[in-house]
Amino acid sequence: MNDWIIPEWPAPNNVRALFTTRNGGKSCGANGIYATLNLGDHVNDRSTDVAKNRVLLRNYLPAEPKWLKQVHGVLPIWVDHYSTTLEGDAAMSRRRGIVCAALVADCLPIFLCNPAGTMVGVIHAGWRGLAGGIIEKTVMEMNSGEPRFMAWLGPAIGPNYFEVGEEVREAFVSQDDKSRLAFVPQHEKKGNKWLANIFLLARQRLAAMGVTEVYGGEICTYSNPKKFFSYRRDGKTGRMAALIWLAP
Repeated sequence: MNDWIIPEWPAPNNVRALFTTRNGGKSCGANGIYATLNLGDHVNDRSTDVAKNRVLLRNYLPAEPKWLKQVHGVLPIWVDHYSTTLEGDAAMSRRRGIVCAALVADCLPIFLCNPAGTMVGVIHAGWRGLAGGIIEKTVMEMNSGEPRFMAWLGPAIGPNYFEVGEEVREAFVSQDDKSRLAFVPQHEKKGNKWLANIFLLARQRLAAMGVTEVYGGEICTYSNPKKFFSYRRDGKTGRMAALIWLAP
């Protein structure tokens, strides 16, 4: 499985999850910016290479992933019965063998499951989705009388590299004053810039929804170009996949 990442969290035995890296695929065009396991079909990589990469990935999965058209929005979707590509930023499932998927390259993938192992989900969380309530909407949608969930925060841009403007900070602080803890001022730079901790912002919002059993959140995509694609670092780049499913 190359150097792919398996979440370390106490999920039920029937919950399976993995996070791909940029290694082990077939993409080689555009001076290597998509090398090698780009799974995004919307980033101008050769479609034939993306198709080959998705075939390679499929060998490790019980079914073809339910790919979403992600728009940095706040819509969670139950993907159990859909065969076409849907527009949304979180995928959820109650059926065995259905693979929920999110594509990322600095945005935060958030894996979710319940202790009974009867439902799973994965969230694509950039700052717009976080501020807009993608975590809250997804947890509420999955909460069917059992409010307890656990979460694993996958690789994303780390707090030493995620520079944002005042408008991003204000989008969070205006909703929750505790969000101030997730921003460090960058006074030496031109303009009013901040370094944002997307992992802490996600933890705060998960905790507000009663999800306090949270793992992960230590792996930075920006600082490791050999292992991860990073949009903030490279501009044109590939996408990695966060995948979770209930074992068939």
